[in-house]
Amino acid sequence: MATKKTTPQAYGDQSIQQLKGADRVRKRPAVIFGSDGLDGCEQAFFEILSNSVDEAREGFGNVIRITVYKDHSIEVEDSGRGVPLGYNEKEKRWNWDLIFCELYAGGKYENNNEGAVYQYSLGTNGLGACSTQYASAYMTVRSYDGKNLSEIHFKKGNPDGELSVNPIPRSSEKKRGTIIHWLPDLDVFKAIDIPTEFFVETLKRQAVVNAGLHFHLRLEGADGFEEMEYYYEKGIIDRVTELAGEKTITTPYYAQKETSGRDREDLPAYKLKMEVGFCFSNSAEIIEYYHNSSWLEHGGSPDKATRSAFVSGIDKYLKANNKYKKNESKVTFADIEDSLVLVSSSFSTATSYANQTKKAITNSFIASAMTEFLRQQLEVYFAENPLDAERIAAQILLNKRSREAAETTRLDVKKKLAGNTDMSNRVEKFVACRSKDPNRRELYIVEGDSAMTSCKLGRNAEFQAIIPVRGKTLNCLKSTYDKIFKNDIITDLLKVIGCGAEVKTREKDVSPFDPDALKWDKIIICTDADVDGYQIRALLLTLFYRLLPTLLKIGKVYIAESPLYEINTKDDTYFAYDEKERAEILSKLEEGKKKYTIQRSKGLGENEPDMMWKTTMNPASRRLIRVCESEAKETAALMDILLGDNLEGRKRFIAEHGAEYLSDVDV
Repeated sequence: MATKKTTPQAYGDQSIQQLKGADRVRKRPAVIFGSDGLDGCEQAFFEILSNSVDEAREGFGNVIRITVYKDHSIEVEDSGRGVPLGYNEKEKRWNWDLIFCELYAGGKYENNNEGAVYQYSLGTNGLGACSTQYASAYMTVRSYDGKNLSEIHFKKGNPDGELSVNPIPRSSEKKRGTIIHWLPDLDVFKAIDIPTEFFVETLKRQAVVNAGLHFHLRLEGADGFEEMEYYYEKGIIDRVTELAGEKTITTPYYAQKETSGRDREDLPAYKLKMEVGFCFSNSAEIIEYYHNSSWLEHGGSPDKATRSAFVSGIDKYLKANNKYKKNESKVTFADIEDSLVLVSSSFSTATSYANQTKKAITNSFIASAMTEFLRQQLEVYFAENPLDAERIAAQILLNKRSREAAETTRLDVKKKLAGNTDMSNRVEKFVACRSKDPNRRELYIVEGDSAMTSCKLGRNAEFQAIIPVRGKTLNCLKSTYDKIFKNDIITDLLKVIGCGAEVKTREKDVSPFDPDALKWDKIIICTDADVDGYQIRALLLTLFYRLLPTLLKIGKVYIAESPLYEINTKDDTYFAYDEKERAEILSKLEEGKKKYTIQRSKGLGENEPDMMWKTTMNPASRRLIRVCESEAKETAALMDILLGDNLEGRKRFIAEHGAEYLSDVDV
């Protein structure tokens, strides 16, 4: 069938269009919010929250309330001065129209002038409130100024009715503040179901850099409202203490400074306030930068300053105290960052954000001023705390030398893993499958040769491959990279998995990890449902957690559940995977007056091939647990207690929880 060829429209003077009004945001939300997806919707919330934070920072109110409703609408309430919505003689327009219907209209352009209404504000561009209104299915703004309640409604980016101004009811006399309630529009954003975690993290961060402010979060659910509060009395130093946990090398240190300067000689000077809290740890590593209350996810000037100051300051100390070996290379920030917990917060009356999302700043003066400030503080800190300085130096040199050894090992591993791609020719006892389709292939990691035999005979050889592990693998949380990559079990597994290993280093050119080289849709850990099996499973998970965390992140690692009980009747066989399921099956059989026998399920190596297929390998009947990273931090902490070097923590855990694991033992 022939198709008619269309002629493209001519491109000329009449082809140019101008977006007007709400369409400036509704048709291109990513320009303002950085995304037209959930990230953009989250940024819209932050724009409204920012205005309330700015009011509180200027001393008007110390409580901000956020309510998230079941329909995904959001309400932000502060106790500030109330957003001015009345008539603006200077602009000859209503302020509600300027603030909520006009881009680049706001009261924060003169922050650097003496007597400015706002100085250290999150809002700077006059875009946030208007853009969020434009991107809303509806928005209601209520402003209390102590005498009157002014209220205006919007729908799909346009006003919906007139401004109403009424005296505040006697019951709310002298009430001040702004309440904005809006529903993000699915016609603008691809998703509006902002997860609870985002609200929690955002409010927690705001509480960190606004010490003394209370953030109340209310979440509407099926059973009413759940309420939470976020408050840090001492701000960033409380945050450093929280992030570092108990295993610190040094106690948290705090410093602050105020100064002024300019980004270029011919530009006006502006004020800068800086504060930093840090400590060194052998179990935590995290750095957070904030500017004018905004979390700088991508850093910018503060990150540049921190890297420069800490490398030069610590290198100076190491040289002055003869800590380097002869001809040893200088420390890098990667060596320092491995043990550094730092929170930096700065405020300035002039700020150059990388864009409207405010995830990085680019001020050159802030970078230079913070660099000098941090260098001076490190010098003072090392002089006043010589024992801490010794501990820091020892840990950083340990990090450095471990990194260098690991990089050498990685190069060796890269060579070891490279070359012949026929895995069955280079790994003993690996049983391949016929399919070459990486979206279908499954790799079973099984416990021992006997389990391998049962799996081999019971599998679908078209897409299921098998590799046995002989006994217990290394604990990769405790072992050095040198030991890890000398272990045949681990290197065989890495060869079969095929995408290398994510050994931690900043040298990308020596990293052998390549996610595109992964040839498996599922990697399935298959061990017996007993103590030994659980330990082998845990040890294998430490391998993935430390060497291949991306596979956990993208959901490629699974655990095959093995049944605990086999229940036989005259006609059927049932499998129970836990005690509750066992009770349910027996209850149904007893109700039907069926006779049965029950026994503990056999180990994988004792199962007949058809039983192995039915319970463990048949995609239609097996049970798999996907291992995800959502609780990776908590899992790593527990693994550190149970399998790491934290002996004191392990004793405490056993004392507190040991009895929970003795339910089957007669006491």
